[in-house]
Amino acid sequence: MSERIITFGEATREAMLEEMRADERVFVYGEDIAKQGGIFGQFAGMKDEFPERVLDTPISETALVGAGVGAAIAGAKPVIDLHFADFIGIAMDEVLNQMAKAHYMFGGQASMSLVLRAPDGLMKHGAAQHSQSLETWFTNIPGIRVVVPSTPANGKQLLKAAIEDPNPVIYFENKGLFPVKGDVPEDLPPIDISKAEVVRPGADVTLISYGLMLTKALEAAEVAQREHGVSVEVIDLRSITPLDMPTIYDSVKKTGHLVIAHEAIKIGGVGGEIAARVAENHFDYLRGPILRVGARFTPLPFSPVMEDYVLAGVKEILGAVLAAAPADATTKDDAAKAGEAA
Repeated sequence: MSERIITFGEATREAMLEEMRADERVFVYGEDIAKQGGIFGQFAGMKDEFPERVLDTPISETALVGAGVGAAIAGAKPVIDLHFADFIGIAMDEVLNQMAKAHYMFGGQASMSLVLRAPDGLMKHGAAQHSQSLETWFTNIPGIRVVVPSTPANGKQLLKAAIEDPNPVIYFENKGLFPVKGDVPEDLPPIDISKAEVVRPGADVTLISYGLMLTKALEAAEVAQREHGVSVEVIDLRSITPLDMPTIYDSVKKTGHLVIAHEAIKIGGVGGEIAARVAENHFDYLRGPILRVGARFTPLPFSPVMEDYVLAGVKEILGAVLAAAPADATTKDDAAKAGEAA
């Protein structure tokens, strides 16, 4: 596959155009997407090609999701842009009681092929109402797939797979990803929407992450290998509902040590669920405690200094990796120097 460097925003725009050209049932609507091309430019120019299928709406998340549910039941394949995931709570009844349950409550007769694009995570200095990672809320709702891209390439692959999936999908795309550039080949293959990917093989510690945090996880893994001799296997979850536990189990069986890192608050996060399942099903393979890295339990402050204090980064991930590593791979002094895990 030839190298082609584009941004995450451009990659997801390509995904939308390809799916709309392939299936006339696919349409997209949301706030400021037709005239302005979306707040991150991810829909730029799409209305020129699809004037009747790229639509601006009033500012009402309730109306957006409610209309999408109705359109999906009628046989369409709506893609709904929520502008910011921070305001998804306004449409919670539509998500929880309609979108997630319609197929089940109609005995399988109601279609619900619908995608919510929900930009979440840190927006630099966006403060408490514009920088939240809320994806864990939706892992506790049966009937919804939840996916989180980490690169421009799998951003395109996951969005195409989400649109083609017959189930309702929430596509949490980190706000910080949109300008990120990466290789997105023209002949990019399809992706299994429910499968994790081992993006860096390793032998000493399994490090699991997703979304934009994966970049920090890979950086921490590189430092651990280069400066401390610790071989870290890094897994990109891609899907958090369902979780690809077989891939995780296989890695833990090999390394015996597990760290999970995410941008979301540590308490009640995806990391806790993974830790519980590994402990319940494969405790005998663990040769040390499972460690989690995440944000502190507080609303995100506006202050840049406090923002960095609340969120975990490379330093915290590296500290956890070194603390988890087997004794013959590193020392606890290394972990202390790298910084304590959040």
